[in-house]
Amino acid sequence: MKKEMIEKSYQLAKERYAALGVDTDKVIAEMDNINISLHCWQTDDVGGFEKAGSVLGGGGIQATGNFPGKSKTIEQMRADLDKVMSLLPGKQRLNLHAIYGEFGGETVDRDQIEVKHFQGWIDWAKKRGIGLDFNCTCFSHPYADDGFTLSAKNEKIRKFWVEHTKRCRAIAAEMGKQLGTPAVHNIWIPDGSKDTPVDRNGLRGQLKKSLDEIFAVKYPKKHLKDSVESKLFGIGSESMVVGSHDFYVGYAIRNNTMITLDNGHFHPTEMVGDKISSILQFVDEILLHLTRGVRWDSDHVLTFNDELLLITGEIVRCNALKRVNVGLDFFDASLNRIGAYVIGTRSAQMAFMYALLEPGKTLLKFEDEGKNFERLALLELLKSMPFGAVYDYYCMKSKVLVGQDYIDEIMKYEKEVLLKR
Repeated sequence: MKKEMIEKSYQLAKERYAALGVDTDKVIAEMDNINISLHCWQTDDVGGFEKAGSVLGGGGIQATGNFPGKSKTIEQMRADLDKVMSLLPGKQRLNLHAIYGEFGGETVDRDQIEVKHFQGWIDWAKKRGIGLDFNCTCFSHPYADDGFTLSAKNEKIRKFWVEHTKRCRAIAAEMGKQLGTPAVHNIWIPDGSKDTPVDRNGLRGQLKKSLDEIFAVKYPKKHLKDSVESKLFGIGSESMVVGSHDFYVGYAIRNNTMITLDNGHFHPTEMVGDKISSILQFVDEILLHLTRGVRWDSDHVLTFNDELLLITGEIVRCNALKRVNVGLDFFDASLNRIGAYVIGTRSAQMAFMYALLEPGKTLLKFEDEGKNFERLALLELLKSMPFGAVYDYYCMKSKVLVGQDYIDEIMKYEKEVLLKR
């Protein structure tokens, strides 16, 4: 898009928002403080690098499709991520799973991983001036085949996963220390039962025991933030998930640990946006995993939809931008993976910008005064306001491609790089 067109459109949008009492320049400045953590597993369909050419599955983890060009090496993955970030305004972070270490062709079991296996990622992030986040990988392993990891009654298996998670927290803390920005370590486990279990209490007791052991080691919050993630059900855990929302909300509140809200992990009629203001009453921070569940947790590419708008709107209305850590979590192998990243991240950014452009004081005044017609009318009028022109201007100021121009750039990368793999 031409610079003159972008600037002209922005000036008109700026004037229209100013009439509502909204300063678009301040909104654009605020956007640079919203750092979205890109999930590395979109580049290679959750394969990882424990073994050459590995394709992981289990625990409901599955990327569908076989679009050409997925990354097969860490070098390819980093090149893809660099390309993605070159097409995004603002600063991002990178979220790694434990299976994405540099193991040098050696077999390193998960209870033996160390910082050295991720030092390359730390150095890579440091050169780019970005932060890293981290996840233990408690799936796609022989010790996860029976469906239980941190809640396993088999003590050998339980201790294996406890040790793995302890090491992951240590690695994450070192990432935060070296990079000067705290790393978020997120715990998600696939533990659950395909059919109705008898001893739900015993399994949840085992999980609590494991978490208590894991969190017994303390790290400075300036280096590490801990979070736990619930799920409604998964493939193979249709009847009961040990780490339910109720379980983790209780654990997080008692231990002042973050809780992860993945908007694909709930009943289709549950809205994560409605949970934010409740949970923030009792914990300091939360972690978001943004996705699009077409049929529950199908992890489609994030789009600018009503569910996402409710989530970002509630964060802004709660004045909680500094208390919410934002990450993406989808993996779609049916389309260009670079494009999936850019669509998903830009959609999240646009949703945050839409929320920041809301005349919050006016809407709240209407609500407090019982002016329900005026409140609803203004909310409807906002839907046709030129927020896209503000986002285009933000992209231009950030010196990244604006509007549809990024599509051609991704097609060029696909032809010159992806299709040659």
